[in-house]
Formats: sequence, structure tokens, C-alpha cells
Amino acid sequence: MHITVGTAGHIDHGKTLLIKALTGVDSDRLPEEKQRGISIDLGFAELELDGLRIGFVDVPGHEKFVKNMLAGASGIDLVLFVIAANEGVMPQTREHFEICRLLGIKQGIVVLTKTDMADDDLLELAGLEAAELVEGSFLDGAPMIAVSSKTGAGIDALKLALVASANTVNTRTDSLITRLPIDRSFTVKGFGTVVTGTLASGSISEGDELELLPDGQKVRVRGLQTHGQEVKTVAAGQRAAVNLGGIDHNEVLRGMILAERAVLHPTQIIDAEIEALKSSKKSIRSRQRIRLHIGTREVLARILVLNEAGEISQGDKGFIQLRLEAYVATVPGERFILRSYSPPATIGGGTVLDGLAKKVRKKDVAPIVEFLNTIADKANSPAETIVGWVAAAGENGSDFADLQAKTGWKREILEQALSRSLTTTIKKVGGRYLAKAFFDGLKARTVAELTEHSRRHPLSSGIALETVRERIFAYIPLEIFKAIVADLETEKLIVANKDIVQLAGLTLELSNEDSELRKRLLEIYVNAGIEPPKLADALAESVKGSKISGDHTRTVFQLLLNAAEIIKVTDEFYFSRAILDGLRENLANFEAGRDPRFIDVSRFKEIAGVSRKYAIPLLEYFDREKITMRVGDKRQILR
Repeated sequence: MHITVGTAGHIDHGKTLLIKALTGVDSDRLPEEKQRGISIDLGFAELELDGLRIGFVDVPGHEKFVKNMLAGASGIDLVLFVIAANEGVMPQTREHFEICRLLGIKQGIVVLTKTDMADDDLLELAGLEAAELVEGSFLDGAPMIAVSSKTGAGIDALKLALVASANTVNTRTDSLITRLPIDRSFTVKGFGTVVTGTLASGSISEGDELELLPDGQKVRVRGLQTHGQEVKTVAAGQRAAVNLGGIDHNEVLRGMILAERAVLHPTQIIDAEIEALKSSKKSIRSRQRIRLHIGTREVLARILVLNEAGEISQGDKGFIQLRLEAYVATVPGERFILRSYSPPATIGGGTVLDGLAKKVRKKDVAPIVEFLNTIADKANSPAETIVGWVAAAGENGSDFADLQAKTGWKREILEQALSRSLTTTIKKVGGRYLAKAFFDGLKARTVAELTEHSRRHPLSSGIALETVRERIFAYIPLEIFKAIVADLETEKLIVANKDIVQLAGLTLELSNEDSELRKRLLEIYVNAGIEPPKLADALAESVKGSKISGDHTRTVFQLLLNAAEIIKVTDEFYFSRAILDGLRENLANFEAGRDPRFIDVSRFKEIAGVSRKYAIPLLEYFDREKITMRVGDKRQILR
């Protein structure tokens, strides 16, 4: 078993000496730390106890280095909460305690250090202060061990408490992809770039192809170490040193994330649920500039409070949107800390809900809050949660990659969640997933559009599919539009004929006037034979002496086209079907029995009895209908 243990507490309360007493390792590694006698940056050590492997992260206690403390505290399973017996609870003791609580750390041990410098009364007072501080929190009822790192008193008892507490550490979730927030980067001669961190989720194996976020550089894992030993694989919760190929260590900064390739997307907008510290001097307000500490990174950001008041009072919880000044990569459920911009002080903390959020407009606050309440419900199963994510995508739906980037889930977890919701609440359309309510809504809107069209244009044989798409599906993926049309056809609610669609079961009932107009139009083309008039002339001739509008005449003319009684040859010339059938028969009989058969324009003019004005358009029409095929300056008769 392995766990990561972090220290927390006020400066000079003996955190680093405690780690040395436990492990024999001085975790202060910087010359400045040695010179000043205080921890400035993160320190690391390892210990093995009765089969338990512990990776220690020693954090600085000085208020100026809280950002470094936060980089180390983000990945720990258990905290050694250190209070010096000779001083008791101090300002950074309180801030570190609140940080640990807001980061969601669930287990810990209260360690009263420097007992060699305190009498019994001071030791008792320190214990009472500590108990009062942690009352009602995750440390309420936790072991409280008094030690002296100088004399070794209590160290064995602390080791026993560590082993016992390790059994209560919550197992890390196995649902998320590989993510390693980086806290150090350096180079080792003969090996190259090495990064370290606590693996937040997933696993890393030698040879893995990963990427560094938010920049997106591709890297390869050349080697792995944990607890100073070379290994082939590291698992979630383990401290790891990763030897990377394909990048210089100067390009890798604390705060970057080593992650599975092509899943997470960098973001500058995050929706989250937060708690404002009760001890904070002011409420958290919209447009407030803050310092966001997430993973091992610090980023400046502005806050938008998602409520009518525009603020969250001290001790209260609420939803906010963070608008970052630099890119980060995150996943839902990741904890973070908020600190005021100047002077820096911890003011709250919370949990990422949507790591790829969009800018919220004032009118959209209510539906966004409703959605955030849905995905913040920790009682939800993955299948129930994914319904909320798919619904949030609206009528456009989401593809698998979108959903994995949103959730950060492993492929198999996402596949299971989707399969359990398909057919009931989610519909798969091509490669996209769409909430069934939106799919049904689009179907209803399509039927309503066709109904309205038939009401306004009772003589129309339908509406162009492209028109329907432009009116309803202009910004919706084509595959969804096609699926809607296919579904409505299957249900026999609509009839699609080539590029025209109409409601099923519609019958045209022409008035006497329209029937007469239809008859006149057909007679004009039948009587014109092989030399029909231009369309405009035919329409004008059909309504000569009447008050029928040109638009209405075109509608009636379209009925003849739909019935194929008149055939379009060009935009200008239309022929009666009977005439074209006759010409087709003449072509079929031309030099019957010969194979192949060819005809030129001159011969066609003789057979059809037409001038070149009509011959060329007719031959091109027959080409399109696959009756003839152009070969050089002749046509081969195909049938």
C-alpha cells in the first residue's frame, strides 16, 4: 500500500525536523533554506513502514510561501497537522487548516511538536487549542500525538498512528484519465528531463506517450521512479519521478500537467461551486480579481458570482464562474483554493464543476445554475451525470471526444455511462449523442414547419429539404438533420421525394379556377409540340385576360412539374412529357439492331424536326437521363 502524506502548519513549528526524525531525510534542499533555517519550497522524503510506503511532501509554513505550500498540499492523502507545543495555534496554523479543509483532505494526524521546549501546562494548552481549532472538521477525533524531533520522543507512536491512519485513507477514484500535476522539473546527467509530482488519477507506464498541458507538447515516458526505486508503472496516489523524452526541462514548469494525449482541452473559463471562508474579512464578489491555486499551479482570475446579489457572504456557499488570465487543464471534481489578489490571503475554496465552460450572460444564469446543481449532485451515478452533460450540449449534441474532455473520464467509464442512458434519455445520432428531449423537439419543430408551409401554400407539393435545414438546422450538425428526416419518414409522418419534403397524407384539392389554369398550361405545352415557348411567355399566355397573379400561376405550374406532365429541360425551356416520350422512342428506333449507335446534331435535328435552338438543350437533357452519352462531337445512343 502507498499513500502521500503532507505537512501543514505555522512557520518554525518543526515540520521539516519532524520529517527528518521520521525518515532520516532533510527535506530542505535549497542553499537558501539551509542558510535561513526555514522551508521556502517543497521538500520530499520517503518512508516504508510494515509494508506501507509513504511519500512525504514537506511544505513551507511562512505566509510568503503559501503558494508553494498549496502546490504540495493538492495531492496528499493524509496531513500531518503540526502545532508547536511551546507556541500553540498561530495565524498560519489557521490558514493551513482551512486550506486542507477546503482541498477536501479527509484524513490526518495532529502532531504537537517541540515537546522538549514545553512544560506539561503548555503542552496541555496546545492540545486544547488544537482540539478547539479542528472541532467539527475532518480532524475532529483524529489522533493527536506529542513528539520531540530533537529527542525522538513520540516518533514511534507517530509511526504507529501513520500505519493505522493509512487504513482509513479513501481509495482514489479510478474513473479519471491519467493526470500528474508537476511540482518539480530538473535534469539528470545521462537521463535528461525529469519531472515529479503526485499522480492524481490513472496510471503511467514506461513507454507511454503523453502530453504536457496546457501547452500541448508531446512527450514520451523513458523511465519511472517511486520511493527512489525504478518501476515500470506508477498508480494514482503515488509520488513519481518521470524521465521524459522529447522535451528540455527548462520548457517544463511547475503547474503543468502530464496527461493522456488528446483528451483534456486547456481552458480559461471554469464554472465551480465554492465556500467563502467564515474568517475572511470580505464577501466574495463579482469582478473581484483573485489568485486561483489549482493542482500545482497559481493563476490570476476574475470572479463572476452566479446569483442575483453578485456576492457570496463569509461562510456561505455558491456557484461562480472563474475567468482566468492564463490557460489551465482541469477536470470536474478537482479542488482549488481562492486567495485575494493583494494582500494575498485565503478567502475560500471549491470544486470544479465545468472545466470547459462558456461565458455566462446575465439572462443565462438561471439555467446554468440549474445545470451546475445537476452535475454537482454527488449522489448521481455516472449514467445520471452524463445525461446532464449531454443535455447541456443542447440541440447540437456532443461527440465522444467532447464528452471525455468535459468529464475527464476514462474511455471505458464514459462508454458504460452512455450505454446505460441510450434509448431512454440519450439518443446516438451518427457519431453524436443528443438528449432525447432535444431530438423529439427537433422532430416536432420540423413537422410544425411543414404544417405551416402546407397551410400557407395549399397547392405546394412540399418544401425543399435545404430550406427546412436553413430554417431549423442552420447551426446543427448535418448528421442530426438527416437522422430527424429519416426518423419522421420511418414513422410515416413525412414524405421525402428527392430534395422535396411534405407532410404525409396530404392531398391537393384544386378549385375550379385552378383546375382550368392547370389545363390551359398543359395545353400550351402540348400544342407547342417540339418548339415550346419560354417559360415566362407560357405563364403569361395562360392567365391572359385574368387577374391571377404570377406567383399563383407558378404554383400551379409546379403541380404539372411534380406530376411529371411537364418536364424541365433547361431553366428556359419545358416540354410536355408526351413530346419527350416521342423523341425518346425515335432515338430508340434509330438504326435499331446496330451496336454501337451514334448520332450527330444534324441527324438529331432531322429525326426530332427541331432547330439547333432546341436540339442542343434536348441532347443535353438526354445525356443527363442516360439515354445518350456524348462521345466527341457525337452522341452514342444507350437505350
